[in-house]
Amino acid sequence: MPSRRLGRSLGIDLVPFKACTYDCIYCQLGRTTDRTLKRKEYVPVDGVLEELARKLSDGDAPDFISLAGSGEPTLHDGLGRLISGIKSMTKIPVAAITNGSLLWDRDVAEPLMSADLVIPSLDAGDAAMFGRINRPHPGIDFDRMVRGLVGFRQKYRGRIWLEVMLLDGLNDSEPAVRKIAELAGRIRPDRVQLNTAARPPAEGAVRPVPFCRMRELTNLFPAPAEIIASGPGKSAKVESEGGNQGEKILAMLRRRPCTAEDVSKGLGIHRLAALKELEALAKKGEARKAETGGSWFYVA
Repeated sequence: MPSRRLGRSLGIDLVPFKACTYDCIYCQLGRTTDRTLKRKEYVPVDGVLEELARKLSDGDAPDFISLAGSGEPTLHDGLGRLISGIKSMTKIPVAAITNGSLLWDRDVAEPLMSADLVIPSLDAGDAAMFGRINRPHPGIDFDRMVRGLVGFRQKYRGRIWLEVMLLDGLNDSEPAVRKIAELAGRIRPDRVQLNTAARPPAEGAVRPVPFCRMRELTNLFPAPAEIIASGPGKSAKVESEGGNQGEKILAMLRRRPCTAEDVSKGLGIHRLAALKELEALAKKGEARKAETGGSWFYVA
C-alpha cells in the first residue's frame, strides 16, 4: 500500500475485520463490528510468516513491513513471535501502527520493543473528548491509556511517531489541542504527526481540518510536529500492467479507501490503468465512489 509516512508499505493484517478496542468516528474502515479487549491468535503466526516469505521472494522489496490492517493489531497475542520471525528473514524495518490503547499491558508492550518504529495515536486531551472521538471499549480507561504511552516511551529504544487526528469542530480548538500537546510532552515521541480525515469516515458528519489551520496548530506541540503529507514518501516505479490487477486492487480497497493515485503508487502501475480497473470494479458493483476533501475515493 502507498503510505503517507512509510513509502511503500507491505501490510500484515493480524485481526479480522473489524476487531478493535475503539470505534473511532473517523475510521476509514467504517464502524467497529467487534469492539473487544480479547487477545488471541486470530491468524496463525506460522502461516503469516510463510506468506510473507513468498511475498518477499518476488524481489520487490517494500520500504517497511507494517503491522496494521483491518483492526487493532495488538489484539493478536503472537506479536513477539511474529516480529522475531520477520527479523530472521529480512532487514526491512518493521513498523507497528496501533491506537496505543493497550500499551499499559506488559504482554503487549514487551513484544513491540523489537519493532523498529511504533506509531500510536492520541486524539484527545481528556476523557470526555476521548469518549466522543474514539468511542473506546468500556474496559479502557483514558488515564491508564495515557500512562501506558508514557511508560512505553520510557523503555522503548526505537522510534515513536505519535499520530494526532484532528477533526473540524471537535478537537481542533486551541484549548483542546493544548491538552493533547501537554500529554505529548509527557510521552516524548520522536515526532508528532498531525492528521485529519482525508478518507471517507465512519460517521458522515466528520469534517477535515483545513491545512492552514493544522499548520498553525503545529506550533503548540513541544516535540517536532509535522503535518502528514497527502501522498506517500516515495513513488513506486511503473511496471508492466499484466496480471489480474483487478483482484489486487480490490484487495487494497478492502483494507482502506483509495484514490486512483494510491493504487497507481501502491501497485506500481500507470494511473490511467489504475483508473480503468477501478471504474470496472465500480461498474460491476464491487466498489463505489465517495468524495472526501475534494478527492474521489473508491471503497470496496
